[in-house]
Amino acid sequence: MPKLFKNYIIFGTIVIIILSIVNLSFLWLGVIFLITIALGLYDIKQTKHSLWRNFPIVGRMRWVLEELRPPFRQYFIESDIDGVPISRQMRTVVYRRSKKLAGTIPFGTKIDVYKAGYEWIGHSLKALKAHDLEQSPRVTIGGIDCKKPYSASILNVSAMSFGALSANAVMSLGHGAKIGNFALNTGEGGLSRYHLNTACDLIWQVGTGYFGCRNDDGTFNEEKFAEKSKTQNVKMIEIKLSQGAKPGHGGILPAYKNTAEIAEIRGVKANTRVDSPPTHSAFSSVEGLLKFVKKLRDLSDGKPIGFKLCIGRKEEFIEICKAMIELDIKPDFISVDGGEGGTGAAPLEYTNSVGMPLREALVFVVDSLRGFDLKDDIKIIASGKVLNGMHITKALALGADLCASARGMMLSLGCIQALQCHKNTCPTGVATQDARFTKGLVVEDKKQRVANFHSGTVESFVEILASAGLDDYSKLNRTHIFRRLDQTSYKRYDELFSPMRKGDLLNSPYPEDFERFMK
Repeated sequence: MPKLFKNYIIFGTIVIIILSIVNLSFLWLGVIFLITIALGLYDIKQTKHSLWRNFPIVGRMRWVLEELRPPFRQYFIESDIDGVPISRQMRTVVYRRSKKLAGTIPFGTKIDVYKAGYEWIGHSLKALKAHDLEQSPRVTIGGIDCKKPYSASILNVSAMSFGALSANAVMSLGHGAKIGNFALNTGEGGLSRYHLNTACDLIWQVGTGYFGCRNDDGTFNEEKFAEKSKTQNVKMIEIKLSQGAKPGHGGILPAYKNTAEIAEIRGVKANTRVDSPPTHSAFSSVEGLLKFVKKLRDLSDGKPIGFKLCIGRKEEFIEICKAMIELDIKPDFISVDGGEGGTGAAPLEYTNSVGMPLREALVFVVDSLRGFDLKDDIKIIASGKVLNGMHITKALALGADLCASARGMMLSLGCIQALQCHKNTCPTGVATQDARFTKGLVVEDKKQRVANFHSGTVESFVEILASAGLDDYSKLNRTHIFRRLDQTSYKRYDELFSPMRKGDLLNSPYPEDFERFMK
């Protein structure tokens, strides 16, 4: 035992005895003192933490400071534009729009407009009046083989499962989507009563775990899928191949989030960690994927079927495009998830270093589909940090047809970016199954905020469109957006990402950038 600690014990004991003699009310100090001594003795004897052994009790302050570091950094240190994963400025925009507060800012931009990476849209001297444009632009999804096409909003809720999100969060998103007439993606966790009871438009995501349509051994169950896919408010089905947060890994549901209710919905054992397989068992090739698309379309009586992926190896997507032509089977939509995505639990290496970011992924997918003359039949949904009207504008300029937002919608629910999504301790009740926290999320209040955020963001997109002199979102293209390369130079998107011409990949010679992938 360190000599200094012995001296503390002797001195403290003498002081407590003297004070107790003077006044018995000081006995409580003795109790606290004894507890502290016991804790200190434990610290000295334990062998797991060297800091505790060398600095008993005091060494524990490091853990307290570690817990306090994220909120202190967020509230007192980081600037309005440098915060991560989402800056304070972006969070504030979402909060204010969800509450229908003024969205203007004073005294000019805080962004360094001469810093590499700054982007802007070229406005027009022939700008239009925003109120003359379509205020709620929509996109029809459904190819020639689709019997029940769906008219989707330009902005929808990206995939988040019940399990990752609380029941109150799911209901708030669903009711908000119903109010605003946009779609909610269920995430791979399956259809729950919280999704269905809101009566909103749903995109049912079928992942590698086939939750909600699986056999006991985890394989795909056609009968269960056929029954649930015909539900009236299931408007589209999305096959999840990979996601931006952890592509090639599979979803993760921690054991402490896997309640009995969630386990029943997913068809798994409660209170166990559930890892979705990295790949599907229903197919093992690109031909199998497209035949699975056809099967789901038939089983759902002709609803739009698509798949979601984060781009990894480019030649694999090229192979899918070739198979579409050879088999004459096309998905109705493709959701492109950027590698910067993520709302729940993911390994650090996957979050930081696996998967292509959204901008480059969108360019590649759009150009590939155009090159094979497939783009006219397949709609592209862009997902990855879509938080405001300019984000929608840039995605559509690159070639996407519509967008989906996950974290933006979470922020509209009241998420404070506490970074507790994976611990079941989300203080706002959004990403937790702990009733102590979920009770704080009041559906009646939050559902309107979700609808407000959607309408405000779409409104800002329409205003930007009008400022560029465009009367329809379909006229947006890569010539409208500029990106700074350094302090003295910038280029348009079409100069950075030269657009593919229709049919350029059907016959050689192929564009130079695609030559090696075509081989």
